[in-house]
Amino acid sequence: QVQLVESGGGSVQARGSLRLSCATSGLTASRYYMAWFRQTTGTEREGVAAIDELDTHGYARSVEGRFLISQDKVKRTLYLQMNNLKPEDTAMYYCAAVEVDWLEPPSRYIQSSYKYWGRGTQVSVSS
Repeated sequence: QVQLVESGGGSVQARGSLRLSCATSGLTASRYYMAWFRQTTGTEREGVAAIDELDTHGYARSVEGRFLISQDKVKRTLYLQMNNLKPEDTAMYYCAAVEVDWLEPPSRYIQSSYKYWGRGTQVSVSS
């Protein structure tokens, strides 16, 4: 049984930083993608960063240069370092995973590409 558990959310002022963590268990495939998504009330879930088992990673334009996705394969934990936060980064942040050989780059930021999801952690950025 795959489980993803996010932590590290909170309230921060603009230009501050937070680091989100996603503890994983039950993932067994050697090839996979993991990603961070975010969602605000009434909007679609937006993919913000994705990474594969080779540490190849990418970002949505809205966060590129400010967010960094990484993973600790020994701890089986995914991270999202968020710097220079803006009020528009306020959202529920979700960790997602899928065990698959290949995803086209645009698909790595689409909700339907991922099979496993955490329950989310709230990030609030005040101006």
